[in-house]
Amino acid sequence: MNDLQRWSALHADIQRAVVLLRAGELVAFPTETVYGLGANARNPEAVAKIFTAKGRPADHPLIVHIAEIAHLEYWARDIPEVAWVLAKAFWPGPLTLILKRQPDVPDAVTGGQDTVGLRMPNHPVALELLRAFADAGGAAGGLAAPSANRFGRISPTTAQHVRDDLGDAVSLILDGGPCTVGIESTIVDLTGPRTTILRPGMLSPFDIGRVLGRMPEMADNPLSPRTPRTSGTLEAHYAPRTPLQIMPNDSLPIVLRDSLVRREHVAVLATFPAPFDHPLISWQVAPADPAGFARDLYANLRKLDSLGCARMFIEKPVGQPWQAIADRLKRAAAGSGGA
Repeated sequence: MNDLQRWSALHADIQRAVVLLRAGELVAFPTETVYGLGANARNPEAVAKIFTAKGRPADHPLIVHIAEIAHLEYWARDIPEVAWVLAKAFWPGPLTLILKRQPDVPDAVTGGQDTVGLRMPNHPVALELLRAFADAGGAAGGLAAPSANRFGRISPTTAQHVRDDLGDAVSLILDGGPCTVGIESTIVDLTGPRTTILRPGMLSPFDIGRVLGRMPEMADNPLSPRTPRTSGTLEAHYAPRTPLQIMPNDSLPIVLRDSLVRREHVAVLATFPAPFDHPLISWQVAPADPAGFARDLYANLRKLDSLGCARMFIEKPVGQPWQAIADRLKRAAAGSGGA
């Protein structure tokens, strides 16, 4: 099948996806960050299927994906100028804006809060799906879409990851290839007097600061009752089943030798080759740059998690460019019981 035939088949699948979404079914689709599990955000019964499929607590809000910047007004009210500035600078892209919601946005989407998370993804399949859904009368292209995996587990960055996690719980999976960013979007709260990052992503505070002319703040505690609840900010999240520990690179040889003394089969993810070979050590070399490490992170975690090791060690990321990766690994370690 050549590229034209492949895109033609995908276009037909997108049209089928629109029909399913309008009928209240679930469709998984690729974004530049991770694969999303989509439902019509105006249909509470359809949104409820997301929570059932993922095993997700019902009070956890979802991010609404939209087709156009202008669609912000369908979902948010009292939109500050900074929201338009950020949207025009970074959409489509890995940025989610937290805004005051319109009164008719379902509680199922917002977790009962007065805020809603909105983003316009930067992936050709996602954008065509959203635009086709909007053209078909689908609530201005609004799809509620958390990551298409079991709640709290490793996020999916390929269509096969979605199949492995959710199987028949999804009516259709649109295969757009591997995600290019690889970790979830930066979430920025614009409901207060300050621009505050609730969840770091590969869109950095410096990127946002350059556009605004001032640096955003980092939330001291994203779990504070005064802070809007958002996706992916629980202390334990993104977790493998294998207990995961984050180790400084100079400590890895020491813990590996201790593991060998115990005859444990262990997995390692690091940006450098293994210092020695041993059949009880499964070593995965990751890209040494933050963008490459992030792009491959969840696929690497899934690969190592599938080996049935006693423990998993990951090289500790250091420095601001690695902030979002460090955030995901910290939550993954807590969720695995290895922290």
